[in-house]
Amino acid sequence: MSAKLRFIWTIAAVFLLTLVLAPYQAFAHWTRWVDPTSAPRLWYRIAARILRLRILNFGKVETGRPLLIAANHISWTDVIVLGSVFKGSFIAKGEVGTWPVVGPLARLQGTILVDRQNKRSSGNQVSELASSLANGRATLLFAEGTTSDGTSLLPFKTTLFGAARSAITEAGAAEVLIQPVAIAYTRLGGLPMGRRLRGLVAWTGDEDLLTHLKRLLSLPPVTVELHWGEPVVFTAATDRKQASREVEERVRTLFTAALAAPAPSSRG
Repeated sequence: MSAKLRFIWTIAAVFLLTLVLAPYQAFAHWTRWVDPTSAPRLWYRIAARILRLRILNFGKVETGRPLLIAANHISWTDVIVLGSVFKGSFIAKGEVGTWPVVGPLARLQGTILVDRQNKRSSGNQVSELASSLANGRATLLFAEGTTSDGTSLLPFKTTLFGAARSAITEAGAAEVLIQPVAIAYTRLGGLPMGRRLRGLVAWTGDEDLLTHLKRLLSLPPVTVELHWGEPVVFTAATDRKQASREVEERVRTLFTAALAAPAPSSRG
C-alpha cells in the first residue's frame, strides 16, 4: 500500500471507529450507567493496531488508590499507547480542548486540561487534579510538560505534584501513590532504533499533527515499550520537589534501560 493510500485509509478507519464509539462514550460519561472507561480503552487498542504500534507492556498499573502516574512524553501517540493498558484520566495541555474532534473526545474521557503558562489558574488545576485522585480515579501526568526527542528525558515539572498533598486532604487518605512509567520507542520494523530513527517517531516543537502522522505512516511498524516502576509514597510530610526528583530518577532508569536493551519485537 502506498503512503498516500495508507494515510487515507488510516484517517477513514479512525473516523469510523470514533463514529461508532463516541455515542456510547457520551452515554457512559453523562449517565454513569455503564463503565465510562471501556469505550476509550477499546478505541485506544484498535487505534494502536490501525497505526501499526506494537505495544510491549512490562509490569502493571498499581492497584492502590489514590494513584498519580508520572510518565515521560515523546509523541501524541503516547496517549494511545498508555490508554490501551490504563484505565483512568489523562492530564493534557489546555490547548487540546480547542482542537476539533480531539477536544470534545478528551472531555468525554474525563481528561483534565491544564494551562501551565497561566500562573493564576494553577490553583484551580491542582484542585481539579486532587479531586480526581480523591475520587479514586487513577490520573496520568506527562511530567516533563512537553515532548522530548525520544532519546533523552527532560526535567520533570513539580507544580502538579502538589495535587498529591491536596488529594490527601480531600480523600482523607494517609498517602498518595505516585507510580513512574517509562515509555520508549525501541524498534522500527523489528530492528532496534538509533537516535536518528527515534527522532522520526518523536513529535516535538511546533510540527503539525497531520505532517507527523504522514511521516509515521510512511515508516515500518513501530515497537513501543511501557515499563511500570514501583510507586513513590507521598504523605502530608513529603517534600513535593524531592518526590518529583525521585520519580524522575525512576523513570529515567527505566527509560535508559529500555533504550539500551530493546525487548524482542516478538514478545507478546
